[in-house]
Amino acid sequence: MQETPNKLYTYEDYLKIDDDNQYELIGGELILVPSPKSIHQIISLELAATLRDYVRKNKLGRVITAPLDVVLSETDKPQPDILFISTNRLDIITEDNIKGAPDLVIEILSPSTASRDKVQKSKMYYNHGVKEYWIVDPSAKAVQVFTPGEKNWNLFESYDTDGVLTSPLLPGLEINLKNVF
Repeated sequence: MQETPNKLYTYEDYLKIDDDNQYELIGGELILVPSPKSIHQIISLELAATLRDYVRKNKLGRVITAPLDVVLSETDKPQPDILFISTNRLDIITEDNIKGAPDLVIEILSPSTASRDKVQKSKMYYNHGVKEYWIVDPSAKAVQVFTPGEKNWNLFESYDTDGVLTSPLLPGLEINLKNVF
């Protein structure tokens, strides 16, 4: 990801940008988001489709994929790769964006986003009340599932390609990771 120098941006500043690039706003930093690689998109589609099918079958809410702005604050506007919002919170979905923290956020790492996804965005999601955070590592073919602890995320479980991912937030969900990687 390429960062713009020195200025702290607000969501209002972001809305005034008049180009076709995609940006995230993290702690007031405006970050240019590069186009994802094919493996990223393959993993994203497999996870989102499996998650959507489970959520739809059980009438649990809505699954949404990037790019879509999630407005967490005036200076925090990420575009998570995949997110889930439970039925009782669907009112945070507006015509233009998501206003508030999703219940589940999934970020798929790439070399240019790994550090930010693991550190800054992880902290941001925790501080804004996300209930579960998955970090998907395509190069390691692994997924880490985190749940909120007292002061930071707790690692619920790490999975590799031989694993079947489960979620404390979505009891009964099982994702065979051989089908994802």
